[in-house]
Amino acid sequence: PRPGACPAPVPACPSAVMAEGSGSGGSGRGPPSALRRWEQLRRRAATPWARGLLAVAAGLGLLYAVLRVPVRLRDGLAAVTVFLSTLTPKFYFALTVTSSFISGLIFVFEWWHFRKYGTSFIEQVSVSHLRPLIGGAESSPPAPAAFSAGDNDSSRQSMPECKVWRNPLNLFRGAEYSRYMWVTGKEPLTYYDMNLSAQDHQTFFTCDTDALRPSPVVMQKAWRERNPQARIKAAYQALELNNDCATAYVLLAEEEATTIVDAEKYFKQALKAGEMIYRKSQNCHSQSPQHEAQLRRDTNVLVYVKRRLAMCARKLGRIREAVKMMRDLMKEFPLLSMLNIHENLLEALLELQAYADVQAVLAKYDDISLPKSAAICYTAALLKARAVSERFSPETASKRGLSTAEINAVEAIHRAVEFNPHVPKYLLEMKSLVLPPEHILKRGDSEAVAYAFFHLQHWKRIEGALNLLHCTWEGTFRMIPYPLEKGHLFYPYPSCTETADRELLPTFHEVSVYPQKELPFFIHFTAGLCSFSAMLALLTHQFPELMVIFAKA
Repeated sequence: PRPGACPAPVPACPSAVMAEGSGSGGSGRGPPSALRRWEQLRRRAATPWARGLLAVAAGLGLLYAVLRVPVRLRDGLAAVTVFLSTLTPKFYFALTVTSSFISGLIFVFEWWHFRKYGTSFIEQVSVSHLRPLIGGAESSPPAPAAFSAGDNDSSRQSMPECKVWRNPLNLFRGAEYSRYMWVTGKEPLTYYDMNLSAQDHQTFFTCDTDALRPSPVVMQKAWRERNPQARIKAAYQALELNNDCATAYVLLAEEEATTIVDAEKYFKQALKAGEMIYRKSQNCHSQSPQHEAQLRRDTNVLVYVKRRLAMCARKLGRIREAVKMMRDLMKEFPLLSMLNIHENLLEALLELQAYADVQAVLAKYDDISLPKSAAICYTAALLKARAVSERFSPETASKRGLSTAEINAVEAIHRAVEFNPHVPKYLLEMKSLVLPPEHILKRGDSEAVAYAFFHLQHWKRIEGALNLLHCTWEGTFRMIPYPLEKGHLFYPYPSCTETADRELLPTFHEVSVYPQKELPFFIHFTAGLCSFSAMLALLTHQFPELMVIFAKA
């Protein structure tokens, strides 16, 4: 403080202020009268005689409740008895019939929901909505950021993700999928599948430098269009702006061409334009990052066109030409193995019955470090089954035992079935096939449909191969009784395949589910309730008086 100034007053504690105010005797600075009365009442209640009085009052109230509740329950039961005694048999019949009808509707809805989505509706609602209200689902605190990356890595190693892959043998929309829809009136492709294809086209056939030229800008809009006619119209607009637009020819080949011959003509035009653009991009790709992105885009277009031309040759019967084109493509672009061109090559070689060449391809791609597929696993099993299938007999094998070659064939079949357990039912024609989707889920039903659609003829061509598969494939499930928890030769079977397959496959196809799910509790409960109510309704209708006496009792 300054010299001569008074020091600042030190604030007193609240209790001291209140005591000061109470002693000021009506100076206006003390607490209100209501607060003073509350303090006096609290002091009196703290005395021993006040606590005893409160305990006696609480005991009397509890005694009154104990004596009064049975009396009220007895009165309520008497009223219910009087009400039930006035009911007629028609009321009981109507009650049981209504109960049976409502429970039957719930049962039908539960069954439909389980068949369509694989879960119980009541169970899903109770888990999603009721449990948080009750407080059963406590949200666990998030893990620290320092350990999140490691946890994610370990989870990826322990359980593979359900990744959707482009089908290497996908059909042509205009020449095959559209013709199927014209004949049957059924849409073979789902919206989810076509949307994934649109995303693929935008990823592979566009780059950042497209905004500088008019025709690529038009094609960017074309790939995003949902209407096929709008996409085709945009492709023609791009060709008017630039007659050498390779991606416009690709779109016309895929969607406007109604035959494989017409599609091949468009792809040859796309190849001519794509090679010219690719050579230009090669000459200037090192100038800037934009030119490198343009070279990657032009490479994708060229590889796609050559691959589809090889598939056209395969479909038109020029199989040796198709094999040569695929081999040249794999040599020219060896780093693009993720496109799975070797699966196209395997199918073409099997059609030529060049089994030695098939074995050579498998020796290169059936490696432990490379991702597997149904085509690789089942083709390896087919080659080993081919060596023993002609002389294989279940009766003979049960008497003398299996030879070394037969054991190898059976183990190869078990390996293939463990990788994708849905395939044997299609190969053995226990389930009907549909057109394969444009995208597949490895180890899922969509991959099984795609494999069986193209390879069933190769299994039929080898005598006894399907018989050997029929005799041995179910033995795989005895080796892995709990496939979702532990695998034998591969990772545990992923639990997300059913949901993804339902998005990829058309609604009229019955999706194969593995392992088979047990019926939920609520389906059993509603079925039992419906049956019990129906039985009561029948008994009430046949024996009304007896059922009334039973209900009153």
